Amino acid sequence: MKRTGLYALFFSGALILSACATPVVNKSYLEEGERKVSFAALRENPDQERGKLFILGGVIIHTKLLEAGSQIEAMDVPVDGSGYFEESGRSEGRFLAILPKDEGLLDPAVYRRARKVTIAGEFLELRKGRIDEMEYDYPVFRIKQIYLWPRERLYYYPPPFYYDPWFYPYPDYYYYYGHSWWDYPHYYRPVPLQPERPRMPPPSSRSPAPDQPK
Repeated sequence: MKRTGLYALFFSGALILSACATPVVNKSYLEEGERKVSFAALRENPDQERGKLFILGGVIIHTKLLEAGSQIEAMDVPVDGSGYFEESGRSEGRFLAILPKDEGLLDPAVYRRARKVTIAGEFLELRKGRIDEMEYDYPVFRIKQIYLWPRERLYYYPPPFYYDPWFYPYPDYYYYYGHSWWDYPHYYRPVPLQPERPRMPPPSSRSPAPDQPK
């Protein structure tokens, strides 16, 4: 009963926090932009969707600097009405986000692989690319505003005590995307990191045991 009450308290607290969450991008963008992005619709009618504003969550795969500006390749993650990552949902796959050179620079040393971002972006076009040996049509967005999420710090305590400030008592959640050419969904699942335990030296290098009294 106590555990059930504790879980209910966590859930109610999470709902209150989500309702009162401070938006991570400009409120006008959140009101204008579409959060339920369908990359299939973008690929089917790119001319019809061009110029529309979308709110995208993403986990960075790669950032590079081009002559025209900064380019982020990211894996889409659903976001809520304040731009926060949702606890579950269907990812639409990879996309490119471009910041023109005259509007700033996204340093690859800062916008590194696995960092999380929320982007208000205007859809520009589809761009052919490759993921390993497979062709892929990337939706391309012009960045209007970008929010780089702070790094998540995970704390490890020996069992039975484990403290993680981003832990919620929810079931494991997955983000996945599927395409007509993909035979199975690709899953995204955050995995807590734990420090490596110290290893004992081999027996030969250990100090000999003291002689036992006879």
